[in-house]
Amino acid sequence: MSGAESGPTGIDALLERVRGTYERVSPARAYAESTAGGAVLVDIRYQALRDRDGLIPGALVVERNELEWRLDPQGSHRLPEAVSHDLRVIVFCNEGYASSLAVASLHALGLHRATDMTGGYQSWRAEGHPTTGPGTGPADT
Repeated sequence: MSGAESGPTGIDALLERVRGTYERVSPARAYAESTAGGAVLVDIRYQALRDRDGLIPGALVVERNELEWRLDPQGSHRLPEAVSHDLRVIVFCNEGYASSLAVASLHALGLHRATDMTGGYQSWRAEGHPTTGPGTGPADT
């Protein structure tokens, strides 16, 4: 039975299916991998969220609509960091939803080590990992 015959897929089912194809990482693991020098953190949040909440030091800022163009090692608009399909990329958004869909797209480009951070920037901040700019204290509860 094809997808069209079984009806549309809802976003929750799509997220579950996508997330089942790779291992997501916690903020603590993302911090460890990025500080050890082996992983590139990529912030796909839009400008208003970065202005409101701050940034993770050292993370590349690549808004979601440019992600594939900037990280494709074969692309003409790639970032200098996009040197190989073996690059370890840890994508994060605000709360860890859009980043999962972004990882599926990066996998389709051959970036097989791409993953995302559970809970996104908000979890990173709540756990007390380094941030800069506005909202650099613990997340409001």
